[in-house]
Amino acid sequence: MKLGIFAKTFEGIEPAAVLKSVADAGFACAQYNMACSGLAPMPDTISTEQAHAISAAATDAEVELVAVSGTYNMIHPDIVVREAGHRRLEELARHCAGMSTGLITLCTGTRDPVDQWRAHPGNDLPDAWRDLLQAMEIATGIAERYGVDLGIEPELANVVNSAEKAHRLIGELKSPRLKIVMDPANLFEIAPLDEQRSTVSAAIDLLADHIVMAHAKDRNPDGSFTTAGKGVLDYPHYLGRLKQIGFDGSLVTHGLRAEEAAGVATFLHGILAEGSAGGKP
Repeated sequence: MKLGIFAKTFEGIEPAAVLKSVADAGFACAQYNMACSGLAPMPDTISTEQAHAISAAATDAEVELVAVSGTYNMIHPDIVVREAGHRRLEELARHCAGMSTGLITLCTGTRDPVDQWRAHPGNDLPDAWRDLLQAMEIATGIAERYGVDLGIEPELANVVNSAEKAHRLIGELKSPRLKIVMDPANLFEIAPLDEQRSTVSAAIDLLADHIVMAHAKDRNPDGSFTTAGKGVLDYPHYLGRLKQIGFDGSLVTHGLRAEEAAGVATFLHGILAEGSAGGKP
């Protein structure tokens, strides 16, 4: 597996400086965010020059751009907000080739009108699934036009809140452009170790053929998020299961401070090394 990090972990609005920080911390790849170019995370417009500057910076830093963040609330209760997200997704997809990346990560959304990462009881109603299907049909059409893939992840706060729903979405859409980003810390909040392992294993087994990237963060005992290696997630089990299905893509960490990055790289490299159980950063 290639070890990566969210580029926005590091401060800066110049891609060259940000991606140099990625490399200096010990990472070979990154999930980019347009905020690292001084733009909105989902800009209304991206220039050809801005896209090429990202690609050039990645080449100079010897950092592969394995994805760019394209998250917006795909089932926002206001359709005008959804439509704006679709337009910005198309702008991002239009420039992926110029940025030398072919994967856009998405958020399947929530009925919460303010926070796209906050759960809402309406997420489980049939109309939320209907709206998601409509939004994903638009998104996959964009992906087809520009030759990019779209990565979604099961996320407890979103409409796709389980591996089973992710599998159902893939089956209903039947688009080869739709892929899975696996983040085990998004599959549970508080769970005994055996239950956690069972949940993670079942999700990886169910979605194995569609996993294109893996994420790495962690959960505290109280269910809150924390830095990879500092919580309760069984990383040797998680990464071992990914190896068993033959996954050799990117493992991208996020949800950490810049000053923690080098320690997390050491921690993850240790577990990925053959015969190593790793240690806490």
